[in-house]
Amino acid sequence: MVYETARSATGPLLASLGASAVLVGVVSGVGEGSALLLRLFTGPLADRTRAYWRLALTGYGMTVVSVPLLAFAPIVGGPVGLVAAAVLLVTERVGKAVRTPSRDVLIATAGRQLGAGRAFAVHQLFDQIGAAAGPLLLAGTAALTGNYTLGFALLALPGAAALALLLAVRRAGRAAIDPELPKVTAAPARRLRLAGLPADFRWYLLFVVLSTLGFTGFGLLSFNAVHRGLASVALVPVGYAAAMLVDAGSAVLTGLAFDRIGRRVLFVLPPLAVLVPLLGLSGSFATALAGVLLWGFLLGVQESTLRAAVATAVPAEVRGAAYGLFGAVVGGATALGGVLGGALYSWSVPALVAVVAVLQAAALFALVISGRRAAV
Repeated sequence: MVYETARSATGPLLASLGASAVLVGVVSGVGEGSALLLRLFTGPLADRTRAYWRLALTGYGMTVVSVPLLAFAPIVGGPVGLVAAAVLLVTERVGKAVRTPSRDVLIATAGRQLGAGRAFAVHQLFDQIGAAAGPLLLAGTAALTGNYTLGFALLALPGAAALALLLAVRRAGRAAIDPELPKVTAAPARRLRLAGLPADFRWYLLFVVLSTLGFTGFGLLSFNAVHRGLASVALVPVGYAAAMLVDAGSAVLTGLAFDRIGRRVLFVLPPLAVLVPLLGLSGSFATALAGVLLWGFLLGVQESTLRAAVATAVPAEVRGAAYGLFGAVVGGATALGGVLGGALYSWSVPALVAVVAVLQAAALFALVISGRRAAV
């Protein structure tokens, strides 16, 4: 609820404080870059120190503190309020980088009993419930008050509850989870080298890169809907919330399937990803909505089952570093894919669909090779 709400309102909040489009882009870019690239350091740090709980708590704490403080930025106003908002938004993204590799190791460790697919599916289910509820809370309070101040202030409540729950889980679960956390037995084992990774995992990373590059994002889908007059600006967040609910359901379905059939469940991703721009960039409201909902379904696969596969593909002692690398790879491919999609859309929608089809075909090939290497 807390961090997704901040992400949903970054542009309008900064604009209301006098930011230019360039500054909004800089703050968003620095924030997302920090959230992704810093994982290359926080992942190995977690493996070296085994401070998984501490890093998770620190990262969540940074988000829980920084986002509600955004309520004061409009009150302060002026350049000071604008700078404060920018710093707080970047701080929230740094908190994401600090916690994510350690959080994923904790989920993967718990998944030894539950099944990795189920463990990550449960996480994604509740994550997306919050992703829908938080922005809707902010939208409701903004409609009542005309600004974001009350909405951001109220986020202190779910933020405090999240930290309290995490501390309770730590106290109750350490006896079961801590002994199962990966043991680092030698200095070289702490370092994650791409050349030293299992061959199937290297092919799996290539699959992730290609499929993410060819994954049409919500920004482009929503731009098309508004640009063509298919939906109003006010209706776009409602479509996003609906996609988040579909995301939650797909995470559970594909997560459970992963525990039964492994990476083979991911074969659904490339062909369905080709349908997203075919439907979502059409000139019909019904087909565009279908494209958005399909985007939500595939996002659930990306954000849960793709992560579950990492837990079963690398040695336990470098799992934190592997999740850091995975997050950076996904983030970089997402950024490049967004630029590519936007450029192709402005040139030719059929060309965009054709490029997506080629990328997803290549991703499918990499996934096949990854499965064959894993079976050797």
